[in-house]
Amino acid sequence: MSLTIAVDAMGSDCAPQPEVEGAIQAVRQCNVRVLLVGQQDVVSAELARHPEAAGLPIEVVHASETIGMEEKAAQAVKVKRDSSMRVGLRLVKDGTADGFVSAGNTGAAMVTAKLVLGVIAGVDRPALATVFPNSARTATILLDVGANVDCKPQNLQQFAIMGDIYFRSIFAGRFPTASNPRVGLLSVGEEEAKGNELTREALPLIKALPLNFLGNVEGRDLYNGRADVIVCDGFVGNVALKISEGMVGAVRAILKESLQASLIRKIGFLLSRGAFQDFRKRLDYSEYGGAPLLGLRGVAIVSHGSSNGTAIKNAIRVASEFARSGLNQLIEQKIHAAQDRTSAAE
Repeated sequence: MSLTIAVDAMGSDCAPQPEVEGAIQAVRQCNVRVLLVGQQDVVSAELARHPEAAGLPIEVVHASETIGMEEKAAQAVKVKRDSSMRVGLRLVKDGTADGFVSAGNTGAAMVTAKLVLGVIAGVDRPALATVFPNSARTATILLDVGANVDCKPQNLQQFAIMGDIYFRSIFAGRFPTASNPRVGLLSVGEEEAKGNELTREALPLIKALPLNFLGNVEGRDLYNGRADVIVCDGFVGNVALKISEGMVGAVRAILKESLQASLIRKIGFLLSRGAFQDFRKRLDYSEYGGAPLLGLRGVAIVSHGSSNGTAIKNAIRVASEFARSGLNQLIEQKIHAAQDRTSAAE
């Protein structure tokens, strides 16, 4: 059955061009219907530039306001009640859409989603979960990567549960560890005494869960495949994400410069083009689409502000897969079980 995904058409740095291009790609490849939410005249004008969109299941839903990247989330959400974010999330709330995608202001997206959709019973705060490629040719999920810069130990415990379920769901049958993901707590050393007050207090809470818990892991474990799910607060996670994005850009630039330094190297590049294309694809954030806000009563995917059409298309794909998975129901069950276990222990 075809699902309907609402897309914040005014969110990205170059909106609405990437959103329109991504919507066209998605309806062709992902068996979805797309509602582009934004200023009617602006979005319709961009859609009209693509004659190939004629007859496709893409509609424009008007929203008179937009939330800029530089705006303070709480104030923008309070004042702009007809923003493309809020209208799009209301479409999910009332059942018109099965999921929502935005490449806009992350803080505003989180606040608006929590306000409009609400959180799953037992979840204090939603968490942004991002997929990282690793050297083991699998993937590692890091959460939270920016939704909550200040966390309490129980928040990290809930993130561990949600990350475990998310990994099981999206990688089922693809990776050997998908049936029992290895969960780690990001710290400055593997020893239990290492870390700050937050990690030291969170560790026994996560350890008490029925998870395949490795204990503390370090930053390098994000890329070596030792852990499948790594948990941290949103401040640390966002720094790790931005450093990783910068590192990828630097590696690409250095490789390109080095490969163009001589004729022999250019010939070598031509002979190894397939390997370099594979390398580039594995490190390209657009291939992963966006980060889901886990813990909401609905599906919301947050994409990078510099997303291109491919990234938006993949975010729409992720939203549709999430909506089909029933993942929110699993999260609610596991959170309740953890709370019951904690109450019994007390």
